[in-house]
Amino acid sequence: MVRGKSETLEWIKALIIALLLAVLIRFFFFAPIVVEGESMMPTLHHSDRMIVNKIGYTISEPDRFDIVVFHATEEKDYIKRVIGLPGDTIVYEDDILYINNEPYDEPYLDELKNQLAGGKLTYDFTLQEVTNEVSVPEGYLFVMGDNRQRSLDSRDIGLIPIDEIVGKANIVFWPFSDIRIVR
Repeated sequence: MVRGKSETLEWIKALIIALLLAVLIRFFFFAPIVVEGESMMPTLHHSDRMIVNKIGYTISEPDRFDIVVFHATEEKDYIKRVIGLPGDTIVYEDDILYINNEPYDEPYLDELKNQLAGGKLTYDFTLQEVTNEVSVPEGYLFVMGDNRQRSLDSRDIGLIPIDEIVGKANIVFWPFSDIRIVR
């Protein structure tokens, strides 16, 4: 009888430790997110499920073109691509991104640009026109969705404080047939 109680107690301890570890990992290290809407198409699709790496940015800063999740409001998180880093000037002209007066290739937009058959994917703008800032201030990022015509991003909601970044999202784990790393 004592052995049965001891074994049951060990199982209970193991389950509690496993649950505690699962909660700690989810809260501090990784979390799932569901993509809502079409703002990141064709890179990400509505209802894709992704893993958000929460610890990467505690030891480093976001890089240009990272796909990040951030708190847009208290109730809502958005997923967008980092375009501008602190100190950057940004201009979009004739569907070409210029950062600090240098043109940048955006290969993740090629599929959508080809579908437009000569139309513009991204309207012309300067950072100052959409944010009233000449360059991205320290502590902030300029983000955009890949589906530029259907994205609510820094052109509309302004610059994103770096401390509102939840983490980097680059692993799609569902649907199972579409598991992939995105860039």
